[in-house]
Amino acid sequence: MSDTSKDPAQDGKGTAASATPQVKIAAHAAEPPGAASPWARLKEHKVAQWTLAYGAFAYALLHGATLLSDALEWPHAIVRVLALALLVGLPIAPIVAWYHGVRALKRVSGSELILIALLLAIGGSLMWLYRRPADESAASARISKVTTPTAPHVSTPAAFAPPARSIAVLPFVNMSGDAKQEYFSDGISEELLNALSRLNDMRVAARTSSFSFKGKDVDVSTIAHKLNVGAVLEGSVRRAGNTVRITVQLINAVSGFHIWSQTYDRNLTDILKLQADVATSVAQQLEAKLVGDEAAKIELGGTKNAEAYDAYLRGLQRYDKLDAEDSDYREALAAFDDAISLDPNFAMAYARRAGALDIIYDSVTDSAGLSLNEQARAAAEHALALAPQLGEAHLALAFTYIRGVFDLAKAAREHDSALALAPGSAWVQRNFALFESAVGHFERAVTAARRAVSLDPQNPRTRQVLAQVLINARRYSEALKFLQDARVLFPGSHNIEGFITDTLIASGQIENARRACESPSTPLDDDDRHQCLALVYHAFGRLADAERELEKFKAIDGSAAALDYAAIYAQWRNTTAALQWLTTAQRQGDTGLMQIKVSWLLDPIRNEPQFKAIEARMNFPP
Repeated sequence: MSDTSKDPAQDGKGTAASATPQVKIAAHAAEPPGAASPWARLKEHKVAQWTLAYGAFAYALLHGATLLSDALEWPHAIVRVLALALLVGLPIAPIVAWYHGVRALKRVSGSELILIALLLAIGGSLMWLYRRPADESAASARISKVTTPTAPHVSTPAAFAPPARSIAVLPFVNMSGDAKQEYFSDGISEELLNALSRLNDMRVAARTSSFSFKGKDVDVSTIAHKLNVGAVLEGSVRRAGNTVRITVQLINAVSGFHIWSQTYDRNLTDILKLQADVATSVAQQLEAKLVGDEAAKIELGGTKNAEAYDAYLRGLQRYDKLDAEDSDYREALAAFDDAISLDPNFAMAYARRAGALDIIYDSVTDSAGLSLNEQARAAAEHALALAPQLGEAHLALAFTYIRGVFDLAKAAREHDSALALAPGSAWVQRNFALFESAVGHFERAVTAARRAVSLDPQNPRTRQVLAQVLINARRYSEALKFLQDARVLFPGSHNIEGFITDTLIASGQIENARRACESPSTPLDDDDRHQCLALVYHAFGRLADAERELEKFKAIDGSAAALDYAAIYAQWRNTTAALQWLTTAQRQGDTGLMQIKVSWLLDPIRNEPQFKAIEARMNFPP
């Protein structure tokens, strides 16, 4: 009989073993298609592994391209195009894996793929960390504590929506190894800030606010929120003789990510070109609309003389101090004079010279003040002859029409020119607001003052000016709010406390004013305290006490406070004495007279013929 009739189970061990694989293969072949789970098929085709590998490869490639872009100074657009291409390729990777992942006989295991991905990720991260030269990495660490989002410092990140193309320029780090070069790195930062502010499509935080964070451990995100800006520019300066290396980096303050960076090695004679290059690059990165010859605006009024530029920066260091005293302005004046002697065509140095003389004017005698005002006008006019579009020079000239001369119609024209040419300057906006308020144009004044606060939010002086404008407009409750804000920014300021007590009196809060002025803890100057008490005691009917306070005031300031005495006598309804002291103030050229048209203190004598004659001689604009 044939062997095929035998029962296979009765055959030997070897026969049974050989039959088993056949049964299994047949069973597998008979399994209906699609019985395997989707996840099993994805695992079989290695889709997850290859997608992970692609992501890690793209990550490393992108950071490698960033490294080459920084090193070879490629346009940043190349990295953007590469990132877009890699993003497009992301869905393609799993598709290719699905159709071709089972073709290879030898496949990489899952553990090997994970190891490769980790190595690529670590390598890409190292390239990111060391994308700049080693000597500049230390500078970056000192410049910014973080360049990634710092959400713990912000209560509502989603609500942060700064204006478009808004930026703050932080003081650059001095990398020269010499602390005495601090003025140079600060000056470079300020000049770059000023250059950016001349671009009409940019919104630049003012120097006082940007520099208020110098030396403080504050991250980029917090700075941006306090200044309400969408980008922050920081950098370092390394100087060797007349050669300077400037490294700058632009940070997106909303996301915290690095936008752009560059290193420049230049001679100081090329400093104007350098400022133009940096400012233009920053504006382009922020997609600002550049109109006309922007480089000409940026370089306006500057110098190509290295020594003159150095002297000018030394002057700025003294001139821009928040707590500057008369001696600081005199040192600044000497430095500006040095700059002018080294470059007689340095228009900005002339404008700053005029500004320093204007401030010194308030601390000298009548005859010396007249001479200083004439010098200031000559400097401002010379600056405009060299650079007619220099807004700062127009403002400096406007001051000379107020100091002693009181030709406010001419001052109004110069203020208008300054605002038209330098609308991005908080200094111009602030002084325009004060002037417009003094002549009674309150809406224009409030608009300019608010604009100044938005450009310089950390400057207590800017908020004080807005308060003064609101006081002149008789909006006392609003004024007190901004004075309280100024007090927070500059606690212990005698000047701010004096404005607060005056506003309390003006708004009828006499008892609150009395308590503040009598309290030794209120940081008031002695003359402000005596003036306040002379007013509040008189309002309470304590006439002898009021007279005693006025005499103490006169013993301190003599005739120099003639305008203040006129205000006190006007509030006391002593018209004769008030007009006598007002005439003395005009004869002395007291600049406070610019406020006589709107001062609430002088309201009781405003309709007197002698008062109207004094006001008419000041030639107010219509």
